[in-house]
Amino acid sequence: MDSKPRVVITDVDHGAVAEEEEVAAAEGLELVLAACRTEAEVVAAAQGADAIIVQYAPVTSAALAALPGLRAVGRYGVGVDNVDVAAATEHGVAVCNVPDYGTEDVSDHAIALALSLARGVAGLDRAMRAGGYSLDPVQPLHRVAGRTFGVVGLGLIGAATARKARGVGYRTIGFDPLHAAGTTTAEGTEVVDFGELVRRADVLSLHIPLNAHTRHLIDADVLAAMKPGAVLVNTCRGGVVDTRALVEALRTGAIRGAGLDVFEEEPLPRDSALLGLPNTVLTPHAAWYSEESQQELKTRTAQNVADVLAGRRPRNIVNPEVLA
Repeated sequence: MDSKPRVVITDVDHGAVAEEEEVAAAEGLELVLAACRTEAEVVAAAQGADAIIVQYAPVTSAALAALPGLRAVGRYGVGVDNVDVAAATEHGVAVCNVPDYGTEDVSDHAIALALSLARGVAGLDRAMRAGGYSLDPVQPLHRVAGRTFGVVGLGLIGAATARKARGVGYRTIGFDPLHAAGTTTAEGTEVVDFGELVRRADVLSLHIPLNAHTRHLIDADVLAAMKPGAVLVNTCRGGVVDTRALVEALRTGAIRGAGLDVFEEEPLPRDSALLGLPNTVLTPHAAWYSEESQQELKTRTAQNVADVLAGRRPRNIVNPEVLA
């Protein structure tokens, strides 16, 4: 009897893997759960695997070369910055992601961070718990209506964030290389160039992938060009922001505050300067999460891999040329 195709989950922090097991059972796959953090651990765990499902573990060129039987890599999430897609393509390995599972959840979270900063919610909460009962820690506050919400990246999540920002009273402007400055999106966001966006935005919200072009896009020069009263919101990837430059801008008051769900190093180190700044709202890479999004993410990630192994075109694939 032929053995079942072997799928290894290299790492996952979602707890149980019931959804993945359900897909594996329906598709006749052997599913193995590992706990990898390094390239060497990925190679060791995935020996003989037909596919791997990965969350944060590195899938490098060397790892792919050491796994000649691999046919698919499924990534839990939108970004694939921990997977060497070029090397995977060279080896004929399909790389699949789930680009739209968390659109509502991440955009909800971006708005929550922006409003928490706009209304001083976190600062007032901290002050009350320390015995205070005053507006002093967060003054001055300004009403949202009429303020400008700037969106960097007008894809699914960025567009949803802009829609929700308009819903609470913000004017929205956006930048995206795929949209011409001077136009307006179908949903009503004015498209401007990046420099104008930075100069005009009261809220600068980031919704872009991390790659060679976007790493440290938000650097000291960009932060210096922002309004002194502006806030930065990042729910995409930590590496898009130069952390040292951001800490300095927050310390000196060059910008008013930052709402951050993602960081250059995760988990955020306990000695991070961000933790000691009163003008930050920090969450632990939680923007993607709801019970609904988690279930969809897990099911679709496993199904993408199963489809590749069965010779079907998966719903989402980053390098479709490998299936040609």
